[in-house]
Amino acid sequence: MSKPPIVPETTTAGIALDPRTLERVIPESRRPDGSVRKQLKIRPGYTPQEDVRRFRGSRQQQMDATSLPKGHVVGWTPAATVTVPVSKAGMSKAQKKNEKRKEKRKEKRDDEPKVKDNWDDEDDEEGEPVGGAGAVSAQTEKATKGTHTPEKPNWAVAPSTKESPKDAEAEGLVDKLEKLEVR
Repeated sequence: MSKPPIVPETTTAGIALDPRTLERVIPESRRPDGSVRKQLKIRPGYTPQEDVRRFRGSRQQQMDATSLPKGHVVGWTPAATVTVPVSKAGMSKAQKKNEKRKEKRKEKRDDEPKVKDNWDDEDDEEGEPVGGAGAVSAQTEKATKGTHTPEKPNWAVAPSTKESPKDAEAEGLVDKLEKLEVR
């Protein structure tokens, strides 16, 4: 067992652990006039009001322990450190097997296609036959990609080509009014 420190840590109330007897005491101190206060023993289990901490439930303590440090940005992770490859000679059979699985998963992740930035490009690139009547050269595709043509209208601006029931009804009323010829 290690020895207690020569100058013991004191609590807020001034209670320290006596290095000789290992009892809790208030050490002797000197008054302004030069006289000395006697050392006071503290009963075991007694906690003065100054040393009582605020109650924190188990959930609150757990939250305090797992909380992010002040100024930490959520979602940010520090740059990955360079890992030194472990020699397989010092690995057990199960560790070697797990390492092999990890490498396969990493290769599989690298082979998977990345998410495209523009979802509209997906339809243009995939599904078109190579060569043949439906194929479009790269130059033609670039020239017509950002333009609107009668074959490829801007649906947000262009009027609908289908007649809605309200339009047909309105045209019917216009025809009736023309026939009436009110004077």
